[in-house]
Amino acid sequence: MNPTPVIAIVVPCYNEEQALPISAPVLLGIIDRLIEQNLASADSYILCVNDGSTDRTWQIIGELHASDPRVKGVDLTHNRGHQYALLAGLMSVIDRCDAAVSIDADLQDDPEAIIQMVKDFNNGKEIVFGVRASRKTDTFFKRTSAHAFYSFQQAMGLETVYDHADFRLMSNRALKLLAEYEESNIFLRGIVPQLGLDTSIVFYDRAGRCAGESKYPLSKMLALSVNGITSFSARPMRWIFFIGLISFVATLVVSVYVLFSYFVGHTANPGWASIMLSIWGIGSVLMMSLGVIGEYIGKIFIEVKHRPRYAIKSRLW
Repeated sequence: MNPTPVIAIVVPCYNEEQALPISAPVLLGIIDRLIEQNLASADSYILCVNDGSTDRTWQIIGELHASDPRVKGVDLTHNRGHQYALLAGLMSVIDRCDAAVSIDADLQDDPEAIIQMVKDFNNGKEIVFGVRASRKTDTFFKRTSAHAFYSFQQAMGLETVYDHADFRLMSNRALKLLAEYEESNIFLRGIVPQLGLDTSIVFYDRAGRCAGESKYPLSKMLALSVNGITSFSARPMRWIFFIGLISFVATLVVSVYVLFSYFVGHTANPGWASIMLSIWGIGSVLMMSLGVIGEYIGKIFIEVKHRPRYAIKSRLW
C-alpha cells in the first residue's frame, strides 16, 4: 500500500450555497493536516457533487475550484437525491484515489474524525464507519424516531451500523466492490456493510449545521427507511402472510361463535358495531397489504428498465 495514499473527500451538495464557503476551507484544512502528518498524499482533494441545486451551489463550486484546484466538481443534470449524488461522487473518484471519505456539506459530521479514519485505513482497514457517540444534541422526537428506525430496520432483517449515516471511509477495493452493485434502488447504508471487508468504527460528536437548513425532514427520513427495508428484505411481505393467517384463525373462531349463536337462537341482535369494525379493520389490512406489495412491484418495475441512475452534465477537474 502507498504509505501516503491519495484521499478523496466526496461531498454531495443540494442547495448548499450558504454552507459550502464555510465547509470547503475546513475540509481543505483537514487535507493539509493529513499531508503534514504524512498520512495522505499531496494529491488528495475534495470532490463536490452538485445534485441539481436550484441556488448558486454549482457557481460556488466553480469559484472554489478556481481559487484552489484541489476542490473538484461534478454537476448532475437534475436532482436525483442524496444517495445517488453520493454514489455519483464515489464512482467519479474510483480510479483517482486510494480511499474516499464521504461527508455532508453541512459539517454536522465532525471533519476531525477523518484524520482517525485515514489512520485506520493506513493500518489496514478498508471501510471505516463514522458513528455518533451520542444523540444528546437531538430533540426527544428526533432521538426516539431515529432509534425506532434503526430497531425497525434490524427487525426487518436489514444489516446496518447503528447511529451511522453516510459518513465513512472506503478503500479503492471497497469502491470497486460497490460498483458491482448495479441496482437502481440505492441504499448505501445497507450495501456497504455487506461488502465483507475489514472494518472499524470511529466515534464522534455530531454538531449543528454550519449554515443553511436541513435537507432531511421527517418525510425524507421515512422514505429513506422504507427504501432501505424494501430494497434489502422481503420480510414485510412475509408479515402480510402471517397477518392473513391470524385473520383466518380469527375468522374460524368467529364462525364457531356465529354458528353456535344461530343454533341456540341468539341471533336477534343485528351486531351493527361488530360488522362495521370488521369491515373497516379488514379493509385497512387489505389496503396496507396492497401498498406493501405495490412497493415491491414498483421497485421491480424500476429495476427491469435498467435506466441510468444519474447523468453528469459537467466536471471540474
